[in-house]
Amino acid sequence: MTVQDQTVAWDRRSTAGLTELITGLYQEALSNEGLDEKADFFESGGDSLTAFQITGRIQEALGTEIAVALVFAYPTPEELAEIVAEELADTPAGVAHE
Repeated sequence: MTVQDQTVAWDRRSTAGLTELITGLYQEALSNEGLDEKADFFESGGDSLTAFQITGRIQEALGTEIAVALVFAYPTPEELAEIVAEELADTPAGVAHE
């Protein structure tokens, strides 16, 4: 499923689709299809460059800026999806950041 397909599937009332989207982005950026929503960014080989790639792809998919610091503060796709969903709900067409 492409980022665009996943974006369409995401329901802003639920983090499930967002978690799936971010998990897919982790899998792509870290070149590991075996990662799941509980995979830790750092333990999976993530670094600062990869964090920028992930946030760039999230921004592309959601149409809003996501601070790279969020990947470091919330290192699993599940945790990141929760905070991004909260930030998006609180920030109409704005910037999600910590």
